Amino acid sequence: MLMSEALTEDYYAEGLWRRDATLLDDLRAAAREHPDRRAVVVYHVDGREPDSVTYAELAAAVERMAAGLVGLGVSRGDVVTLQLPNCWQLMALTLACARIGAIAGPAPTIYRRRELSFITGLTESPVYIGAVGDAKFSYAELSAEVAEIVPTLRHRVLLGAADQPADTPGLAGALDLETTLLGEKSAPGSVFGELTDDEANPEDVAYVMFTSGTTGEPKGVMHSFNTLYATNRAQANVLGLTGDDVTAMGAPVTYNAGFTWNFVMPLVLGATAVHLDAWDPELMLRVLERERVTFFMGAPPFLVDLIVAQREHDRDLSALRSFATGSAPIPPVLVEDARDELGCRLYALWGMTENGAPTITRPEDPPMRAAESDGRPMPGMLVRIVDRDDVEVAPGEVGRLQVRGAFQCLGYFRRPDTYAASVTGDGWFDTGDLARSDGNGGIRIAGRQKDMISRGGVKIPVVEVEAALLRHPGVKDVAIVGYPDERLGERACAFAVADGTAPDLPALTTHLDALGMAKQYWPERLELVDALPRTPSGKVQKFKLREHFGEG
Repeated sequence: MLMSEALTEDYYAEGLWRRDATLLDDLRAAAREHPDRRAVVVYHVDGREPDSVTYAELAAAVERMAAGLVGLGVSRGDVVTLQLPNCWQLMALTLACARIGAIAGPAPTIYRRRELSFITGLTESPVYIGAVGDAKFSYAELSAEVAEIVPTLRHRVLLGAADQPADTPGLAGALDLETTLLGEKSAPGSVFGELTDDEANPEDVAYVMFTSGTTGEPKGVMHSFNTLYATNRAQANVLGLTGDDVTAMGAPVTYNAGFTWNFVMPLVLGATAVHLDAWDPELMLRVLERERVTFFMGAPPFLVDLIVAQREHDRDLSALRSFATGSAPIPPVLVEDARDELGCRLYALWGMTENGAPTITRPEDPPMRAAESDGRPMPGMLVRIVDRDDVEVAPGEVGRLQVRGAFQCLGYFRRPDTYAASVTGDGWFDTGDLARSDGNGGIRIAGRQKDMISRGGVKIPVVEVEAALLRHPGVKDVAIVGYPDERLGERACAFAVADGTAPDLPALTTHLDALGMAKQYWPERLELVDALPRTPSGKVQKFKLREHFGEG
């Protein structure tokens, strides 16, 4: 952990970190004060009745699962791989790991043999916990294949295994989650170990989460209970959220956005978190209405989906006050549509797995600020914009975005040199993003350093061009990447998803000209696509677009 003792003492003194409490204490407090309040509600896209657990039920399940993990031989410091869809068991297992000093290892359900064998091998995970699968994909078979590759993976525990025929491929040698980790002590197949008081401390690693891979190079980010608390407490305070709120989310909990905004934050508050086990905008609309959801977090694609669905179905969303979004430019029309169609205020944020959400726009800002800024620093975080020599640039100039503060992760799992290379001598983390000041004390993201396009020496502000193109009525979604050019080095190509009649390149450049954008910034090639490649959390995977030109 590249953080000075002086800084950590400051975080304790300012109440950003806690000396003697973790998420387990938040759970116990909620179970004591509001035992019958629903902690987690999960709706299923296949039409099954929703699952829900109260805080009292969740606390009991955590104790039982913790005993089961001990019985499976999980020790303090072990990483338990959790490849589950959104379900209450995922949240309970994460807390059960903390109960015995183990580390949760959330793994996205999109991971296949290559990715899963890599992360379980690197973490030397002894236990894999996932779902059996469905008609589209078998996680039972996937986990069996990985267990053959990774020698430390001793146990596979599968949700729903007991409901499948014994000869189902991949089930041989696997354990059923309900039987093994939730069954009565005397029940056949249940597993119990002796629990002690040696649970996780606030400074311990809470999870190892691998980056979503927009660069194609995932790294295992380690957060402590304190770094998670700092970001989630701050974002709740800034947006005025309390235990009376009902939260919902577009992204899976196995991604940092879903993990923080719709698991950790409501847990810290003692609020109710509502989930879908897979994304379905029409179902989510019904859920927002039925559950009286007050706060939603999701990348712009989730917001667009909900706006389109609401225009068709007109649900009662009068409880919904706030919608936080990030990871892509927000055109002004989305701010207006969120207000007019969903009846909520839109907030723009910037963040990454390494540090949660260091910046966000505020309730006291003009509503349209969400289309102009990525927010001001959160309490507990500092940001600066520097040149290649780590000297701060003049206001309005684009430079490298660096951050420092209580939200910052502990490092990359078993890759200390890689993390150290991203941290300056005085503790500033180089995010890999480019930004400029927004003129109001905040930042405006200008793109990723590796996504910057240099056209004959002219640096193209990719994010600003994308935001401008999104204002064209024929553009539903867009991403700009560079492609090789013998004369200029690079030129810009726009990959666009049409909204109705597809525009051609002259229509887009005429649009940019009318907006007063410099000609050197215009894309010189247009590729129309049905959809942009995105991670489940909504980030565009530009490395896949560059593969179109034979680049990684």
